[in-house]
Amino acid sequence: MAGSILVIRGGAIGDFLLTLPALGLLREAFPESRIEIMGYRHIVSLAEGRHYADASRSIEYGPMAAFFVPGGELAPDLIEYFSGFSQVVSYLYDPEGFFEANLRRAGVRNLLCAYERLHDGEHAAVQLARPLQRLALFLEDRAPRVHLSAADRSFADAFLVGAGSWLALHPGSGSVRKNWPLDRWVSVVSGLVDRSPDARLLVVGGEADGGQLRALERTFGKRMLLAENLPLPQLGAVLARCRLFLGHDSGISHLAGAVGAAAVLIFGPTDPVVWAPANADVRVLEAPLHNLALLSAGEVLEAAWAAWCERAAGGDEGA
Repeated sequence: MAGSILVIRGGAIGDFLLTLPALGLLREAFPESRIEIMGYRHIVSLAEGRHYADASRSIEYGPMAAFFVPGGELAPDLIEYFSGFSQVVSYLYDPEGFFEANLRRAGVRNLLCAYERLHDGEHAAVQLARPLQRLALFLEDRAPRVHLSAADRSFADAFLVGAGSWLALHPGSGSVRKNWPLDRWVSVVSGLVDRSPDARLLVVGGEADGGQLRALERTFGKRMLLAENLPLPQLGAVLARCRLFLGHDSGISHLAGAVGAAAVLIFGPTDPVVWAPANADVRVLEAPLHNLALLSAGEVLEAAWAAWCERAAGGDEGA
């Protein structure tokens, strides 16, 4: 395919990372094409200039609103923008076809509407890549990978200073119902620290995690380093240097898996067959009856300790 390709992908961090295998198909099939992604800037940064995309554009642009109403008055700059691509692939939810119709009005000749409602029983990355079969592209590897830059890795080297091996914990997620009780995380981390005195704790969080982060600071004090609101590529590089990551079904957990971190993840109400990271070093613990309250701290501690020791024995910590 000559020319340039635009992929339009909204959604949260995990949704975007689960789409990386599909983006990888496009990059591998059309290495000479210019690929651009329209999405949320802070999320698309994981792909821009990092193998998948040559450029990006924010979807949060006022005149875009006209593309979501029938017969909207389309901004000339957006008409010029969209019509300049040889192929447009859109993952936007468009049940009434307004966005599709307006893209065609804007002069888009080759449009692949790739949004499909995901179903149970099959991994999300496989489902997200299936629409590309219409371009004769077939997915073989469903594991997403983030290609960190040298600058990303340099940031991590400067951020994680001092002796010791790093244990990363993200105690939150996009939904309270997916979160394991904080006191059980404290029990697991305390158990790991007791067994491995050189362990140092890195806690990952954002604005929504403020209460949990403060509680963990009170418990672990100077032993804890806080990674709060870091840009996603820099956070990915930091997680790649940790011996082990602990978390839930969250976008940050997907990021940890995509940078090659060893991870132990807890799943309750969501189905890991569909939503768990497919990366090799990720281990998933399913709560009995999908009820996180029924998952004991002891079970998680033993799984985490086994992963901690395996990573140390493998000698690939911080790869």
